[in-house]
Amino acid sequence: MTDEPVEKTTEMTQPVVIDLGKQKPNNIKKLKNGEGTLWVDMLNVVDEVKEMLGEEANDKVIVPVVMIYQKTPKRRRLDKLIFPRIK
Repeated sequence: MTDEPVEKTTEMTQPVVIDLGKQKPNNIKKLKNGEGTLWVDMLNVVDEVKEMLGEEANDKVIVPVVMIYQKTPKRRRLDKLIFPRIK
């Protein structure tokens, strides 16, 4: 027998991105703990993806990736505040 490496083919699927919109900090804490309405919403989306995949989802594990971000206000430059433009 030869020790040839066996190549496995993997199919890349499109990632599922869920926009949960603006959320209260309490809801985000509950999501991190695996509780609350955001957690239920995420699980519902995972179930929908499994239904869409049908038979293909039987031997696959669907791992949701949740990213939480917050927009920060732009920092104003000090010289613009001290010497504003005169029109």
